[in-house]
Amino acid sequence: MALGERLAGELPRTGVVLLIGNLGAGKTTLAKGIVRGRGAAERDDVSSPTFTLIHQYGPRGDVYHVDLYRLEEARQVATLGLEEIFDSDALVLIEWGERFPQLLPPQRTEIRIRTTGDDEREIQVGQVT
Repeated sequence: MALGERLAGELPRTGVVLLIGNLGAGKTTLAKGIVRGRGAAERDDVSSPTFTLIHQYGPRGDVYHVDLYRLEEARQVATLGLEEIFDSDALVLIEWGERFPQLLPPQRTEIRIRTTGDDEREIQVGQVT
């Protein structure tokens, strides 16, 4: 959570951020910290969009949180209107987006989370262009 709050100030104001990691690695927890760090919502108001697929936070839709875990085909993802969201003046956090690289903008930030112990994670942040 604390790392997400710190990263919130270092990430671009707008753009796409992929949160990559195994189930239970902490992607949603990191997203909670980023959303809170952006001042778009309190951490308890941020939840996984696994079933709704997209949550929007902030008075002007400052942060979108997308979860593509339950989708299996690119055509299903294509119906969500992600292109409009990518073009918006917002930060877009996407969990499980690496499963559909052909639908992602070429320029994005990727945060990779790897579980190294019960309460330990290795996190790498990088730009893709």
